[in-house]
Amino acid sequence: MTTRLPKLVAFDLDYTLWDLWIDTHVTGPLHRDKNAINEVLDKHNTPISFYKHVPQILHRLRTAEVTIAAASRTSAPTKARSALTLLLVPPMEGSKEGAVKAIDFFNQLEIYPGSKLTHFKKLHQKTEIPYSEMLFFDDEHRNKEVEQLGVTFCLVRNGLDDRTFEQGLAEWRKRHPVEIIEDAAGSTS
Repeated sequence: MTTRLPKLVAFDLDYTLWDLWIDTHVTGPLHRDKNAINEVLDKHNTPISFYKHVPQILHRLRTAEVTIAAASRTSAPTKARSALTLLLVPPMEGSKEGAVKAIDFFNQLEIYPGSKLTHFKKLHQKTEIPYSEMLFFDDEHRNKEVEQLGVTFCLVRNGLDDRTFEQGLAEWRKRHPVEIIEDAAGSTS
């Protein structure tokens, strides 16, 4: 039996997937040094990279065919998209595939200033995935407001890591246990 996953997992960007605020710590234009893996540089060569466990988490979700979304309230959406486009995610361990652009992991991008409620309403509208099937990782407690929609929220401290990811999944599973459906004959499926 495989462990159940939400249909959509969304991530904030700043201090959730990388260790900076893209709108205040980074000066454009951004560039990558040749084929550098998991590192983009700004105008002053300030590095932008995902936290250590993020690449494998993205691979895991993509392999499981979970919809992956970015939900960021940054005031620098163009820079955020540029960073995601330039960042090369290392391949999964043991994989023969090469590095993949980070942006290619994301099925949905809601990157603009404003309430995360707006971000999730748009994600719901675009994907038709129920809020109860959404899990959101963010470093700002105020964004827990998405729970009023039915989204499961997981607070990230010191960047997303495997432990925090598993805690989020455990909380989502606790709130949304597998439902056993009985048909008219009384058998379960």
